Amino acid sequence: MLAVVALVLSGCAGAGTLGLPEGARVVTIAIVSNPQMEDAIELSPRFEAENPDIKLRFVSLSENEARAKITASVATGGDEFDAVMISNYETPQWARNGWLTDLDPLMAQTPGYDREDFTPSIRNALSGPDGHMYSVPFYGESAFLMYRKDLFEQAGLTMPAKPTWEQVAGFADRLTDRSQGRGGICLRGKPGWGEVMAPLDAMINSWGGRWYDPQWNAQLNSPEVREAANFYVDLVRRDGQAGAAGSGFSECGNQFSQGNTAMWFDATVAAGLLENPEESNVVGKVGYAPAPTGPGGLPSSWLYSWALAIPKTTADKGPEQVDATWRFLSWMTSKPYQRMVGEELGWTSVPPGARQSTYEIPEYVESSKAYGPQTRAAINAANQDRPTRDPVPYTGLQFVGIPEFQDLGTRVSQQISAAVAGQQSTDEALEQAQQYAQTVGEGYQQSGEDQ
Repeated sequence: MLAVVALVLSGCAGAGTLGLPEGARVVTIAIVSNPQMEDAIELSPRFEAENPDIKLRFVSLSENEARAKITASVATGGDEFDAVMISNYETPQWARNGWLTDLDPLMAQTPGYDREDFTPSIRNALSGPDGHMYSVPFYGESAFLMYRKDLFEQAGLTMPAKPTWEQVAGFADRLTDRSQGRGGICLRGKPGWGEVMAPLDAMINSWGGRWYDPQWNAQLNSPEVREAANFYVDLVRRDGQAGAAGSGFSECGNQFSQGNTAMWFDATVAAGLLENPEESNVVGKVGYAPAPTGPGGLPSSWLYSWALAIPKTTADKGPEQVDATWRFLSWMTSKPYQRMVGEELGWTSVPPGARQSTYEIPEYVESSKAYGPQTRAAINAANQDRPTRDPVPYTGLQFVGIPEFQDLGTRVSQQISAAVAGQQSTDEALEQAQQYAQTVGEGYQQSGEDQ
């Protein structure tokens, strides 16, 4: 029987584990509680049936909580988790620090696993400085604009093939109808570097803004960043959802799927949820447009992947523990897993973006025809090595790929969220954010180090 357990659970196990066969091993996985990951937990008894010598234990955490607890565990050499769910933000940095197991040898010895099938931009983003992969993608995502085709038609509006943010704001003004409880657009306002900062950073890039210049001088009070941030906050306050300062991905998804907002700019992975009739009231009513461009014509690009990695501490438990952990990771990120999700839970539930072969499965192609091609194009076009117009000393499109960003991004997000809540002006938020960023930048200037 599957066990979802508390964080304090020890993942160390081996021969003699109570209630398990002799030689059986327990594998403890820290996982983010997003819908696709919950599907994996639901299906995992299949893996256990096929691998009776392995018992799985999941620690399921919210997104913000997962980042904090997984980072604390891996960075301090804790051994609570045999496998962790991380992203293209953590993977290159942690690989450089020697905190993760090189997965290339494990992939090479796994028949049919097919490393080269991973989407190239995602594969590269999950590689370390040596070019080896240190995590394997469960799903990959970029961003696009989701909009209600029926509401646009009723209002006599047409979504352009390549919308600008200025056009989107005009549509939001037209479609906001407070008497019907409907906002024109949903944008995240919840604090967290992976919450409000994700779409806002994408928008800042589209204005040509950046966090740092190549000399690590903070740029959060530059004209480009000021204009983009003021545009974002003004738009969500004017046409956004109720309680915007507390809305993240899940809350906006709920607003859109229940018909309470006309547009939503967010991660491409949301499309499968909106087209699932068991979870959504807007199935078949949604159009998908490219991420809007800013004043300079730059897109609001985005590249992210929730992926699975094996901390180096797992190796301390012996090669058998690494083998057992990899057997589950390779199962959960394999081609057969994608097909099993489609056949058992529905094709809209298939984790998107990670594998190119997913987009060759006829049933998936048919079920995702409204959003699959747009998702794939957005992921392929994203380049986290060149996030914005001018040069920067970091990588990352909707984050800054430096260790300090876990704290810095969260602090800045709190300032922006307070502006969304109307507790301060956006300019006041950015002045405080600039001070935070400058302090981090000075550390790099003094050390003479790059990222």
